[in-house]
This record gives sequence, C-alpha cells and structure tokens, in this order.
Amino acid sequence: MSDQPKIFRFASFDRLVTRLRDDFHSGGQDFVLLYAYNGTGKTRLSMEFKAAGKSKNAGTPDTLYFNAYTEDLFVWDNDLQGDSKRVLQLNSDSRFFSGIKDLALDESIQGYLSRYTDLDFDIDYTSWAVSFSKGESEHIKVSRGEENIFVWCLFMAICERVIDGHPSYDWVQHLYIDDPISSLDDNNAIAVASDLAKLLRKAKERTKLEATAGGGPEATSRVPAPIKVVVSSHHALFFNVVCNELKTAKTKRYFLHRPNGGEDLTLRATDDTPFFHHVSMLSEIRKAADSGALFTYHFNMLRSIFEKTATFFGKKDFSACLEGVEDEGLYSRALNLLSHGKYSLYEPTEMLEDNKQLFRDILSAFLAKHQFDLPALLNDAPAPAVASPASTAALTS
Repeated sequence: MSDQPKIFRFASFDRLVTRLRDDFHSGGQDFVLLYAYNGTGKTRLSMEFKAAGKSKNAGTPDTLYFNAYTEDLFVWDNDLQGDSKRVLQLNSDSRFFSGIKDLALDESIQGYLSRYTDLDFDIDYTSWAVSFSKGESEHIKVSRGEENIFVWCLFMAICERVIDGHPSYDWVQHLYIDDPISSLDDNNAIAVASDLAKLLRKAKERTKLEATAGGGPEATSRVPAPIKVVVSSHHALFFNVVCNELKTAKTKRYFLHRPNGGEDLTLRATDDTPFFHHVSMLSEIRKAADSGALFTYHFNMLRSIFEKTATFFGKKDFSACLEGVEDEGLYSRALNLLSHGKYSLYEPTEMLEDNKQLFRDILSAFLAKHQFDLPALLNDAPAPAVASPASTAALTS
C-alpha cells in the first residue's frame, strides 16, 4: 500500500498517556478506542493514565477506571467452616466504592444484571458483602463469568451516578475501561458493548451547575461537562460493536502494538483504512467458520469487512469484493439479506446448517479472490489467541 496511516512510536507508557490525554484536551475528542492484543500492556496503560491525572491534580485523581485491578477489589469468602454462606467481599477502602452506601445502586445493578443472567443478589453494606441467589438456592458461589458480569454491572451503575453528578464522584473527569468482558460469551459481549456505548453517549452529554457571573449568590446555570472516555480491548467483536455505536461522536480509533515484545509501543490510527480491528475480526470469523461455531451476527461481521475492503479499493458497494467469482450474484444477495436487521447482531442465534455452509462458501470466495498478507507492523507480533496465523491479514492485496 502506498498511503499507509502513520505509525507513532513511544519509548514509555507515560509518553503514550500524554498522547492520549492530548487527544481529549487538545484534539477535542470525546472517546479514544484502543484495540490491542493481550500482553501489549493495556492494564498497565490504564494505571499510568490514572497516575497522570493524580500527578496533574496534586494527588487528586480524575479517572474512574475498570480493569483487572477493579476485579481484585472483590474477594470470595467461601465459608470454609459452615460451607453454606458464601459471599463476595468488597474492599471498602477503595475510592471505587466512595459514597456507595448513599447511592441506592441495587435497582440499577439489577437492571443491568437481568439482561445478562438470572442471578439475584443482596449487598450488606455493614459487612461489605454480596450474597447471590438463584431460584431457591441462596448464598451460592457463582461462576467466574457471572462474578465478572456482576462487577461490571456495579461499575455501570456507579457510572450512571457519576453522569448524574453525585457529589461522591465529582472528581471524575475521565473513564478508562479496559477489557470488561473477560469470561463472557459472544452473546453477552454484544449486549455489554451496546449497553456501554449507550452509557458513554450520556457521558458525552453530561452537564453541571455553575454559578452565573454577576448573577448573585444563588444564580446558576448548567454548562457542558462531558466525561472523556478511553476504552481498550483485545476482543474484536466487542470492539467492533463499540466502534459502530460511537461512530457519530468525535472518536479516535487506534491499533496499539508492542513490536517484538519490547519496551517500545506503537500507535496506529485506524480512522482510515485499514482498520486493524477488522483484521482481527477476519481471523475470528475464519476460526468460527473452521470450528462450526457460527452465529447470525457473523454475517454482520463479514459484511463489515466487505464494506471496509470495498472502500479501500475505491468501490462503492461491498459486492465489488466478489466480482468475477462463481455464484457472485447469489453470494452478494445472501450477504445483503442475512446481514440486515438488528436482530442478527443483538439477538444472536446459531445459524442453521445450510446457512453455515453458505457462509463458508462466501468467506472462501472472498479469501480466494483477495490475497492477504500480514504487513510488517504485525509480522513481529505474537499471534493473538483468537487468530489463525494463516488467516490473520491486513486489508490489502
């Protein structure tokens, strides 16, 4: 390719953090979305971002974050003696829980939780413990995935109060969300991404009361006070849904990489083609096709890749990606029909066997027509867990 987006190199995390914060404060962005493989340093980056805010504000943080450390604030007490009353303990010393007793979060948490699971819960704010029940079973030990989704729902409920302007969280100017969907299946990954994007759009529109100059001691007016947000993930499906949901906002999308596993970090804007999360998505689709675990939303994902590829080649329609292949018309019509409708994306169900075969045929024709190669940027990267080395490719021929 002759017109590759520029790659920015950073010798340290603090320099990268400076770049990301500049995107907000100098660049006027609402959101920064980072796609990066596991092992790149996403969690460390989130902590450096938080630390930079504390340093700037004389020790007062400006970032509420969700990452692996957030999940560590919750520890199981499995009642080893009685083996009956198992509870999830909250670390009440964390600023994450500041003012939580006064926030009346239970209803908001349950509102989110009921979308993903049939768990019920009760928070004892005296002992800072959460007990779970399901049907007639009480004080149960939930799965790791159910625990993660509860923690995420609690975070989302807190974010609602942040946006509403609760004084316990008036210090929050940024949200930093790193990989919130560990241990979740694809169905919940889509739902979580959609719910998150809806919340972030509210964060963008946040306002606060300020005194009106010259208007007397009680004169106030509401002024814009948007919360700036960084979202980082290694999950292609989750990342793609968030990108699509926030595409009308001022958003920077980046591929974050650590060449050769070294100290240097590279940042490549993906606002122009190629989108590197689409690259990883192509690998994920190929793996799904090979394994047979194909769901209706995979047609949406495949069409998205077709559209990005067509745009790269200057074509006006995604069907140009199949020009000249056998059954071109059939494949184009099928992809057009089977990728329409939000039901395919937000209510994913497994494909019927004939649709699975049709999907494989379309994908095979696409890969046979376009000879994909890894660009130099990715050749020295460890293969991501979701990727098949033979199918991971940039959108170039």
